[in-house]
Amino acid sequence: MVDVPVCNEAELTNGEMRLVRSGKREIGVLRHDGRYFAYENSCPHQGGPACEGLLMPAVKDVIGENGVYTGQDYDRSEMHLVCPWHGYEFRLSDGRHAVDGDVRLRKYDAFARDGVVYVTV
Repeated sequence: MVDVPVCNEAELTNGEMRLVRSGKREIGVLRHDGRYFAYENSCPHQGGPACEGLLMPAVKDVIGENGVYTGQDYDRSEMHLVCPWHGYEFRLSDGRHAVDGDVRLRKYDAFARDGVVYVTV
């Protein structure tokens, strides 16, 4: 394994994604709430650029009194990467598909050291 530099820490703001190439792999590195997340930029559905899609909160059904559906709302405690090709959603925390946990993005370790962001490949 090797640590590949992505950019200076100050160049990656909250919610911003950077793509880095390592061999034939393209990896998206994202900073969110002071943490770094890295996934291969290939959706398992049809190979779309999953890391180039939206970062958005999970959409949750709101169930009111007596189990009555009252609508939907955003859950900002669970952020999703949304593949721009077909809308597949993956949890930012672990890369698993929002509905089918067996489908996932390939995850990499990402971190900052001495002011530089790295991804381990």
